[in-house]
Amino acid sequence: MRLPSLKYLRTFQIAGRLLSFKETASELSLTASAVSQQIKNLEIFLGIPLFVRGTRSLQLSDAGRNYHEFLDGMFSQLEDETQQLRTQFGRKIVRLCVPPFFASESLLPKLAGFHSVSPDTDIRVSTQPSTMKLHAPQTDVSVLLGRGEWPGLKSYKLFSRDVVTACSPALLKSSRVRRIEDLNGKVLIVHEGRVDAWEQWAAALGIAQPKPRKLIRFDSMSAVVRAAEQGLGFALVSWPLGRQWFSSGALQRVFDEVVATGENFYLAHRREDADNEQVRAITDWLLKRFRETAEKN
Repeated sequence: MRLPSLKYLRTFQIAGRLLSFKETASELSLTASAVSQQIKNLEIFLGIPLFVRGTRSLQLSDAGRNYHEFLDGMFSQLEDETQQLRTQFGRKIVRLCVPPFFASESLLPKLAGFHSVSPDTDIRVSTQPSTMKLHAPQTDVSVLLGRGEWPGLKSYKLFSRDVVTACSPALLKSSRVRRIEDLNGKVLIVHEGRVDAWEQWAAALGIAQPKPRKLIRFDSMSAVVRAAEQGLGFALVSWPLGRQWFSSGALQRVFDEVVATGENFYLAHRREDADNEQVRAITDWLLKRFRETAEKN
């Protein structure tokens, strides 16, 4: 008998747990429409509706509930067998998921030393935007940005995410921006995932929001920093995460103010993985390295 796609089954298993295509999409790094289409394809294959769809609600049908209970057990057993196989016959692997800018600026410079501590453990690093505050199911350890709001995870605060106003040295010299009011009429660079960042920055300082001549939007902090470096405009850059850009002279702080965003970077893993040897090793090692970095600064 022909079987349905394992990808569709996994999507249905997560959607049946969350009862939200939007949240399922976030967990799987897909769009909500892609999740909806995969569920629809599975229902067509089975010839059975798996969900009862309301205007603002999503519930499992009777058939969907029975199938979901079976799949939950099947995937749990599959994960257990896979883990046993890896432990018995394979190399040890720890899977990290981090925001791209955090990876390039903070994680990668530290990872080289982990080999000497745990030479038999392979490391797989993937990235997801910092605006996605989910611990992906295929991940062992994540770096998440938020306020510690993950009840199913064990989290460890690394450092706070603040922002500073930045631009290239050449632009700062030519624009003659000296006061915050001087940003009016200038080009501002915006992170697509934080379109209200300038508004929040102004509110934290108790001032009126700058009125730019033009906005340039980018979908990552790395692109925001690169654009500022190229002199395209003024940007809000993560601090202290972007410290090296200022130390190297590629960027210059426009004002002295360091503005708190209220968010922090956390190292996180599932609570049930606390005794996993690889998870414990990479977690302990990274926490030690971040403490050493904080003491130096």
